[in-house]
Amino acid sequence: MFKNILVANRGEIALRVIRAAKELGVATTAVYSEADADSMHVQLADNAICIGPAPSAESYLKIDTIMAAAEIANVDAVHPGYGFLSENPHFADICEQAKLKFIGPSSAVIAQMGDKNEARATAVRCGVPVTPGSKGIVETEEDAIRVAEEIGYPVMVKASAGGGGRGMRPVMNKGSLISAFNAARTEAMACFGSDEVYFEKLVENPHHVEFQIAADSHGNVCELGERDCSMQRRNQKIIEETPSPLLTPKLREEMAEASRNLVSQIGYENCGTIEYLVDDKGNFYFMEMNTRIQVEHPITEEVRGCDLIKEQIRIAAGAELSDHVLKSESRGHSIECRINAEDPYRNFAPSPGKINLFYAPGGRGVRVDTHVYSGYTVPPNYDSMIAKLIVTGANREIAIARMNRALNEFVIKGIKTTIPFQASILKHKAFQDGDYNIGWVEQFLNSQPDPPQLPEIELDGE
Repeated sequence: MFKNILVANRGEIALRVIRAAKELGVATTAVYSEADADSMHVQLADNAICIGPAPSAESYLKIDTIMAAAEIANVDAVHPGYGFLSENPHFADICEQAKLKFIGPSSAVIAQMGDKNEARATAVRCGVPVTPGSKGIVETEEDAIRVAEEIGYPVMVKASAGGGGRGMRPVMNKGSLISAFNAARTEAMACFGSDEVYFEKLVENPHHVEFQIAADSHGNVCELGERDCSMQRRNQKIIEETPSPLLTPKLREEMAEASRNLVSQIGYENCGTIEYLVDDKGNFYFMEMNTRIQVEHPITEEVRGCDLIKEQIRIAAGAELSDHVLKSESRGHSIECRINAEDPYRNFAPSPGKINLFYAPGGRGVRVDTHVYSGYTVPPNYDSMIAKLIVTGANREIAIARMNRALNEFVIKGIKTTIPFQASILKHKAFQDGDYNIGWVEQFLNSQPDPPQLPEIELDGE
């Protein structure tokens, strides 16, 4: 087992890794920007090193500074969390060259599956269904017109190095193709340093379903069920649940088998996620693979009774998958709401600032993962997610009722959050019936300009 892990991230995922490491008896070194000096992950790590000013490019994305911190702290492993450098093969390669264990797959596998075009080709070789699309990178406007007509409208333009909904543009007809093609390339270059894009057939009104996998260096591969991530706004997930209300047992097993085959054939090690689009006829198509831990991993943990971060660390240290993970079965239903510092009444504008009061819900089946607290100031420099609210119940009906109760109990004063918006979704008949898809949230917003406000909760001493 490792002696000291450097956590190359911030916020709730950094704190999540620190807690898992503590339970394994492993010391941790946090890195932080000047804007994050008061973050909880800095306070709870065994060591903490400032790596630069607030902008990510000058701190959390600055590889040489992070590696210098690793040398100063004398760590023997690096956990990248999610986002930032977590799927950067160059960072993983530098860790490998420095004899530091990168807690994730190899740099070669990250490169293979991180390039969306190469990942599609890999999926085809492994017999996993993919949507019809271009055979490679689409480089010119002339090629874009030709490929789109070959595939047939509507199509989706996607950044090859993309993720998080960036560098993606739907194209419904030829008239909007060129502007969407150039906009996707421009955004891709700004976000990922590469303007390479490819085309896929646009699957209309699909569900977004992903399968959690884990694999060790001893040949053990397992899938840990699916998560339905179709509740999205601007391609950003806002509510996730497991199991998916869409999948039949037969479809679930087909997708699980495809996921296991893909992971086994590419020699993958550690935790990862295979993401699919599923249409209303039960067809599923490979979309991408995330070679890291996912934001929504807690709902899998809750229904499977495991700790995926601890499992990541154990696998990286050379251990076999835990027996309770290999033999786990799904029990109950779990839902996660991503609580963002955004104002639902002002087109979800970011709402950084000081949190005057932070009161988290509790009770049976309620979990809150967060790095913030009363008196903490949310910086304007990073992703707006400040907490994850996870509830679990014996079935979906109980889980929905519990999430409704927990959202009404959650009090955050001083900034605006998405809690009222998510509460309105949980109460909607379409969500309660499981009758939703990737486009549902935007339709809901168009039909209801202002999400209802939650009632004020008065606390003693407030």
